[in-house]
Amino acid sequence: MKIDVIISADDIKEEKIKGKSVVVIDILRATSVIVTAINNGCKKVIPVVNVEEAKDIAYKDRDLYLLGGERKALKIDGFDFSNSPLEYKADVVRDKIVVMTTTNGTRAIKRSSKAKNIIIGAMLNAKAVAKRLLEINNDVVIVNSGTYGQFSIDDFICTGYILSLLTESTNVELTDISTTALYIYQQNNDITSFIKYAKHYNVIKELGLFEDLKYCTTKDITNVVPEYRDGEITAL
Repeated sequence: MKIDVIISADDIKEEKIKGKSVVVIDILRATSVIVTAINNGCKKVIPVVNVEEAKDIAYKDRDLYLLGGERKALKIDGFDFSNSPLEYKADVVRDKIVVMTTTNGTRAIKRSSKAKNIIIGAMLNAKAVAKRLLEINNDVVIVNSGTYGQFSIDDFICTGYILSLLTESTNVELTDISTTALYIYQQNNDITSFIKYAKHYNVIKELGLFEDLKYCTTKDITNVVPEYRDGEITAL
């Protein structure tokens, strides 16, 4: 199994992901939201790039569709939810469809559409993601959504954690950047202490979203592995 890493949504190129199994990571907070919503009984998540498209879909049936997402980490006007995973509780998302748009995460998912498989990963489901990749047994590209097109520490250390799980279970061939991600994780098992240096971590902190930060850096609280296919994210 060969494993590569892409460090931001802006760096995704078709030739890097075509035929590969892609894991999209945006732990603060888009992929954490998706994993949580699906785990709490949401039928599916529809990721879109822009606000207008999200509203066009949701307003077809506001009893069925919920709008979630953010711009600059803040709730979008007219949306039901922000990008806080703690808002996507079972009693409000069960049997609903969430239409979601975020600054980085949903763009990374859409830009990965040429991959063979697209898996949604976070700290919350990292072990389950690694297990799914072993089942697929294909070359892997882990896509870090990044922050405004830039490298993001938080996504990178989550990548390292997933790599550590894979290297424990199978023979892998790592690129230099994959090796670096693995090393960074191995030297910084205390996730929160390390990602406090991340720019986006501090944005979330400045907004007072301490519970989000605690939740999104929690390892392996669900076995749900959402996958993106034909414009929709569901759990197998």
